[in-house]
Amino acid sequence: MRKGLVRIIKIITIIILILGSLYLILPSPPELPPLPESLRSVEPGDTVQIPGVSAYYTDLPRKEIVDFYTKPFSRSSFLGIPLITYRLNHPPERIREVLRETQQSTYVEEVTHPLRESLFISGFEWENDPFTKPSRRIKNASVVNGRTYKCKVTLFYQGAKPWQRLLVFGGIYLCGFLIYRGFKAVYETFRNHS
Repeated sequence: MRKGLVRIIKIITIIILILGSLYLILPSPPELPPLPESLRSVEPGDTVQIPGVSAYYTDLPRKEIVDFYTKPFSRSSFLGIPLITYRLNHPPERIREVLRETQQSTYVEEVTHPLRESLFISGFEWENDPFTKPSRRIKNASVVNGRTYKCKVTLFYQGAKPWQRLLVFGGIYLCGFLIYRGFKAVYETFRNHS
């Protein structure tokens, strides 16, 4: 019975290792499309100065913006294979830690593929700025070419190369194996002294 259980655990471990490795080497999602009904920002820091960053001025609500980017980001560019995807809601200050200290934000959502990559969606809705008194919010209005937009959305893609993903996965696997061996040794020592 015990040998059969060990064999099943080994088979499950090998299957997880193979599936995990395949998940990690899948190509990243396709390039993100431009946000519809919006104007792309050409301000410094929103174009090529920081790799993986783009920004748009829009009147779309938060839910539409996040849903628009979650859908294409949730699939690999290889055959549209679905990826494990989680959405995390962060406090607005989080974008200052991840992107830049001067980034204004009223919301930050992260769409992430564990052990692979993340897309941070930061929106600044100047009318809802919690850090500015309502009477002073107008000075932060998003006005471009004479038009006032409700929101400025900044996208920040953070990815890792496949070899980096596999290295971290291998390290996790190795640590898991060492922890298992440690518990096994403690259990056998305890069992032998009982």
